[in-house]
Amino acid sequence: MNAQVKFLIELQEMDKVIIEKNSLIEQAPLRIQAGEKAFRGARESLESARREHDSLLKQKRDMDSELEQMNQKIAKLKTRTSEIKTNKEYQAHLKEIESAGKEVFRYEDGILGLMEKIEASDRNLKAASAAAKVEEAKAEAGRGKLESESDEARKELSVLMQKRADFAAKIETGVYELYMAVMEKHGGIAIARVRHEICGGCHMKIMPQLCVQIKETNDILQCPQCDRILYYEEETQEEPVRLKKERV
Repeated sequence: MNAQVKFLIELQEMDKVIIEKNSLIEQAPLRIQAGEKAFRGARESLESARREHDSLLKQKRDMDSELEQMNQKIAKLKTRTSEIKTNKEYQAHLKEIESAGKEVFRYEDGILGLMEKIEASDRNLKAASAAAKVEEAKAEAGRGKLESESDEARKELSVLMQKRADFAAKIETGVYELYMAVMEKHGGIAIARVRHEICGGCHMKIMPQLCVQIKETNDILQCPQCDRILYYEEETQEEPVRLKKERV
């Protein structure tokens, strides 16, 4: 095997790790945002439950105030009873007190109904608050984990990039430029192993004559279909067994 191809195989392994680390760093903010989605939903539910609860409490305060005013009105009406002179006025006065009493009952029934709704709303509010706290804790833990992973990846990437630069210096300029061009074309995979006359990159069949050249010459050869740099490596005894297990 061409010594430069051997260097490229090692460089490809480094670049795979570098691409993985870069992807982790780039995706971290999106993954954090996705992890906080459940918390945002729980927080919105909590705010909705709080608004509903506050609205019910306000309705009850308003009805309590109106009930108090009605009770005061009835009390004043009753104090005027002794001042009434005629039977007709007295009958009208009683009807007014009766009508006010009916309003009192209506307010009291409304307040009782509101109290039931408030109790249910209070339970819902507490449940929503507990759910929001759970989701917030999950979001914070997820954010901390992802930020820690991202920081660690940056440190590892710094070391890898220096190691890569030192290693790339061993590769001939023309070979390195070809490698980089193919890697950019194929999103990071520039070199592929040939097995059973199949390119490991595009999985297309390779002409037997080219396979022979790959095995027997030191030339840098490319796949006619995908342009990846090809290399041949003898299979070990364990490899077919491992590949069979992977297929299963």
